[in-house]
Amino acid sequence: MAAGGSDSDRRRAKAALFLACCGLAGIAPHWLPPGRSLVPALSLATLLGGYSLRTVLLQAFRRRRPGLSPVAPPPVGPSPAVDVVVAARDEQAVIARLVDRIAGLRWPEGQLTLWVVDDGSDDRTPELLAELQGRHPFLRVLRRPRDAGGGKSGALNLVLQQLTGRWMLVLDADADLQPDVLERVVPLAETGGWAAVQLRKAVVNSRANLLTSAQAMEMAFDAVVQEGRLASGGVAELRGNGQLLRREALLSAGGFNEDTVTDDLDLSFRLLLEGLSIGVLWDPPVQEEAVLTLRALWRQRQRWAEGGLQRFFDYTPGLLSRRLRFSQKLDLAAFFLLQYVLPVVASADLIGSVLTRTAPTMWPFSIVALALSGVAIVTGCRRPAEGPALPAMHPLSVALGILYLVHWFLVIPWVTLKMAVLPKRLVWVKTLHLGADHGDPVVEGVASLGTDPETGDLATEGSQA
Repeated sequence: MAAGGSDSDRRRAKAALFLACCGLAGIAPHWLPPGRSLVPALSLATLLGGYSLRTVLLQAFRRRRPGLSPVAPPPVGPSPAVDVVVAARDEQAVIARLVDRIAGLRWPEGQLTLWVVDDGSDDRTPELLAELQGRHPFLRVLRRPRDAGGGKSGALNLVLQQLTGRWMLVLDADADLQPDVLERVVPLAETGGWAAVQLRKAVVNSRANLLTSAQAMEMAFDAVVQEGRLASGGVAELRGNGQLLRREALLSAGGFNEDTVTDDLDLSFRLLLEGLSIGVLWDPPVQEEAVLTLRALWRQRQRWAEGGLQRFFDYTPGLLSRRLRFSQKLDLAAFFLLQYVLPVVASADLIGSVLTRTAPTMWPFSIVALALSGVAIVTGCRRPAEGPALPAMHPLSVALGILYLVHWFLVIPWVTLKMAVLPKRLVWVKTLHLGADHGDPVVEGVASLGTDPETGDLATEGSQA
């Protein structure tokens, strides 16, 4: 699915409109009398702060409610076939380890198949896969040219045509799973009537440096928020790595969208609009590497921000329609305001302060949002969790986690500006995994990182996020 020029222009126009509205909302309070300039921010802080507090803290730990229980029900019939799918490009450092991990999963013989899409690898990945096929009958390998297009979505759509299993587990090449993950998750998905299940993402190299520790806190925070949103009748989202998808539901939603930089977020909305539910599980987790450098984080988060905004632009009519319940619309509105509107409005507020020589007006909203994020970080990191140990909570670590989240106040406005000004061209580039052991530093490669030759835009990460 390739975007035409008109689609790109429409997205750019929507981004420009969004930027203009947020800019006006950030600057307008500076024109109000001094006694009233804080009223908009205080109102938003009260309404959204109260909603977030109820959602994240009061609902998140009702684990016995449908869709949140970590206890797998007893099997009621033969185990369904599961296809594990990995899109791999230049993964010679981790591909053998991944195959061994899948071989160690407890699932009936003949009911588990590992599909690896070699997405035009230039290293020894093809040779290693050929050798591994000789040792593991459950391994299937598909190959496509490096310039086939569509990034990870294109690779997943290629293998989707070959699948026959009821469930499809999508993993990154650096993923690690507990041996009993399918025994626990698949029965929950079957009995819960879910179309998809997202496992909590656990960072294996959280002790490498302060940045990876902060990312581990962020993943725990995200899982707490996801559970809270789901428990309060809101919307849960997929996170790419560690997502279990019911094949029929995926096909009914149209497969993977090759015209997006975040296939998981896009699919989340399409499943939502089809009335198909997504479950979220705290345990068992899927383990993955965190990026080590600010440069790598900046590039990754730009992609996440662009894909997140793009889906709201693309699916707004459906999200406002009667296809969604009121609680889902309320949840999406609160999430959109906190995740995307607040950072852009806060930036415009600072610009307004400089232009009008008045004090900032959005700080109550920002402080409440960051404070609640800190509470959610503490709540998540103090919760019992399988997999790698979560960072210990003390005042300095909490301060680090909150300070780290401020990066979204830079990423979101910058990405919004780029989306509004620059024409988009997808240039799929990947991040190289070097495959360190748990707890060891993982070096994030920047193979093929470059700029779009036509727009100067940072190239988008490719098949492996």
